[in-house]
Parts: sequence; structure tokens; C-alpha cells
Amino acid sequence: MLTGGETLALFGELGAGKTALVRGIAAGLGMPPNQVTSPTFVLIHEYHGRLPLIHMDLYRLQSAAEAEGIGLQEYFYGETVTAIEWADKFPELLPSDRLELTLQHKTPTTRTASMLAHGPRARTLLTALKQHARRTRRTTTAGRPRAVAAGKGRPRTS
Repeated sequence: MLTGGETLALFGELGAGKTALVRGIAAGLGMPPNQVTSPTFVLIHEYHGRLPLIHMDLYRLQSAAEAEGIGLQEYFYGETVTAIEWADKFPELLPSDRLELTLQHKTPTTRTASMLAHGPRARTLLTALKQHARRTRRTTTAGRPRAVAAGKGRPRTS
């Protein structure tokens, strides 16, 4: 679904799963997910797969000037997928076309995610994600395959 040029603004408290989400994105781009680590102290990690992935963490930055100083806005162009943890610290520096993903603790082992698209590229990505989720829900229920009646479009439990 990612074609390059997308900016993913990740929001959520400590331990909400932002880095885990980036691991999944990396896997989808053909990179070993176990190589993805939090960039909290180095600020930026670059990964190379089907598309380049830039993984940023703004948690330790204190000002917009610091964020600009690490070249934040230079990554918003081209065919790179950019995932920014703690993106809500400097919303004024984010591109107008971005997908915002908010992760929240539901239980100690589960999370909820909400997504908000800003701009045409982000809306296209969100639409594709929703379609994929619908297809996935139609074909599985709690890990069990479901059969779809021919021509009906409505799943039934097998």
C-alpha cells in the first residue's frame, strides 16, 4: 500500500506501540523487523527495503528549531516513507499531507489505533487501509477462515 512519499505521524504515550508499528511497516517494505529499534537517542534511523524508510523520534527535542536542525523537513519529499514518533510535539513542522496514527493502551497487552488523513496522498492510503481491513475481516473471524457465499458478498461461518 505504501508507494513512497508518505509521512506517518505517530502519536501515543510511552509504550503505546509506536516502534512496534514501525517494525510492522518495515516488514511490509521487505526489511527485517528485528533490525528496527527506537531512535529516541539517535533521533533518526534509515532502513532500506522496497522503499526507503526513515524512522524519527522527536521525544527528546525541546524546540522546533532543534527539529528543523536535524533536517526533519528534508525527509518529506521524494519516494521515502517517513514515520515520526512523537510527531505531536511539533505539528507546525509536519507536511500538510500526512496520515496521523494515534495509538492508545486498551489493556496491558492490547492497543487501539485511530487514523486521520490530511491531504490527498494520506486519504488514498487511508482508503486502501480501510479496504484491506474490510477484506481481512471478511475472510477471518478470530483466526478461523470464513466462507463467502458466491454472489452474496456476505460472509458466513464455515
